[in-house]
Amino acid sequence: MTAGPRFDLAVAPGGYAWWYIDALSDDGQHGLTVIAFIGSVFSPYYAWARGRTPGGAAEPLNHCAFNVALYGAAGKRWAMTERGARHVERSATALHIGPSAVQWDGDTLSLQIDEVTAPWPSRIRGTVRLHPAALMGRAYALDDAGAHRWQPIAPCANVEVELSNPTLRWRGAGYFDTNQGDAPLERDFVRWDWSRAALSGGRTAALYDVTRRRGTPLSLALAFDPNGSVQPFEAPPHAALAPGLWRVKRGTRSDAGSAAKVEQTLEDAPFYARSVVGATLLGQPVKAVHESLSLDRFNAPWVQRLLPFRMPRRG
Repeated sequence: MTAGPRFDLAVAPGGYAWWYIDALSDDGQHGLTVIAFIGSVFSPYYAWARGRTPGGAAEPLNHCAFNVALYGAAGKRWAMTERGARHVERSATALHIGPSAVQWDGDTLSLQIDEVTAPWPSRIRGTVRLHPAALMGRAYALDDAGAHRWQPIAPCANVEVELSNPTLRWRGAGYFDTNQGDAPLERDFVRWDWSRAALSGGRTAALYDVTRRRGTPLSLALAFDPNGSVQPFEAPPHAALAPGLWRVKRGTRSDAGSAAKVEQTLEDAPFYARSVVGATLLGQPVKAVHESLSLDRFNAPWVQRLLPFRMPRRG
């Protein structure tokens, strides 16, 4: 796999690709995540389409979304409108989903955002630019068959946020990766915990703990340097985290003898939690962007019936 994003890659029927960006502001007051999905893995509409299609081979381009989440003193905003293939355009360097787009010029990733929040409508509109310190070309298999891959494209990056709705302007440390798969996540995984944390010297640590449906669990612990090198390190001891309102299990890793705790819950959903977690990694106190995902919970019929309220579909 090459360094830098490729938005024209082939996505298998029933499979997915997503490109994920997050950032925390330098003053600690704001946060942002953006995910561009082809074959939206958390879409109830895609799940229903797979159930109606022989072998689950539904067309991923009919289920695309541009997910934007803002966090800060002014409150949270969430937008994730799913769109069909006629609302999607893509090339090697650009992906347009409805009125929003992401483009790569070889140096900067630019996001033009124009989305409406749900379930209470408001606008998120503006520009986000991500400037990588270096690009990583390696993808890591999350399952034994290599059907699911994770590539941290730019784990060390700077982000500029300029929004007109709401009016926001800030900068901070950012992160950019992609996940690709040839089958639904819930087929091959029970759950996972993932996190990334800024270290001194512009470095980034990433942790991935995956519970597979078959085979042994996977644990990745990687330290990325802004010069482009990556160093695996021994995963620290597991540290349980308090669950949120929906009781999704959360866990992370922290150096032996140190505690880890949830400092802020950013998203608390029936099958997913995103948080800011305090821990100690490689001898340094860190604040990590952390996510916990339960695929068993996602697959539950009652959860599938709830999801359209947060994920409307157009076209």
